[in-house]
Amino acid sequence: LARRPAAEVVAALTALAEKVSGCRECKLCTTRNLTVFASGDSQARLMLVGEGPGAEEDKQGLPFVGAAGELLNKILAAIGLARDEVYVANIVKCRPPGNRDPEPDEVVACRGFLERQIDLVQPRVLVVLGRIAAHTLLGNDTPISKMRGKWYEIRGLPAMVTFHPAALLRNPALKRSV
Repeated sequence: LARRPAAEVVAALTALAEKVSGCRECKLCTTRNLTVFASGDSQARLMLVGEGPGAEEDKQGLPFVGAAGELLNKILAAIGLARDEVYVANIVKCRPPGNRDPEPDEVVACRGFLERQIDLVQPRVLVVLGRIAAHTLLGNDTPISKMRGKWYEIRGLPAMVTFHPAALLRNPALKRSV
């Protein structure tokens, strides 16, 4: 696929972010402070997809800004990438109360937004962070430990599954493998 001009991608993502900010398709809209659309380079070669916003993300309107985000930044730095060189989004765009897992209807309500983001950014590689994101995008319920390290295809793009940074904070022994 030929890449769209950068200005066209930015305009389309901006319009999509505005649509997300007014979304009322599921009950998450009733408890959010801010929607969390994405951050990073709209022309990035690498796109990271997480589960959903946490408390700090809900306050700031940006993905991965809490403790898990700090760890993600360190992981990216370890492979020679700055945070602003990648594109970061989530399965759901509003924080599930109490950081619970997003429910199926909530995932369905947001899925089109994420698919459109992937199609617009056209990264060379997707990295899927965590169980919820992996199960959603791959349509399976395989344990993440069995999915890690294998290539998949999502929307025609190569995709790799790995542990979510929050899981690494809970279980530091997993950090080395990531």
